Amino acid sequence: MKIFTVVLSTLRPVRFLVVAFTCALVFLSSAVPAFAISSYQSNPTEGPTQLLETQKKTDEIAKSEPPGLKKVQEESNKGLNEVQGDADIDQMKRPENSQSATSVEEEVKNFLGKVTGNN
Repeated sequence: MKIFTVVLSTLRPVRFLVVAFTCALVFLSSAVPAFAISSYQSNPTEGPTQLLETQKKTDEIAKSEPPGLKKVQEESNKGLNEVQGDADIDQMKRPENSQSATSVEEEVKNFLGKVTGNN
């Protein structure tokens, strides 16, 4: 029992450091969401017309009887899917518009090359 009290008395400064580290971690983790404020702020007028058109189509389909297979295939072939059509299709990432994109492997190799000076 005497060994136990000796160990506890020697760990007293370490306990203070653990508590201080934990408090700092809690404080910093609660402050991280505040960094999102400086990220991209969307314009309130972006996209409402497309959303209204999509909502209109959704309401029409919801009120009508279920569409047949041919109608669904015709609508789906016009764009991304039956309801969304081709809204924002130019902003989507796909093989046709991603030919110049660098892969994660290339980015890591470039980064490691810069860090080690082999680049």
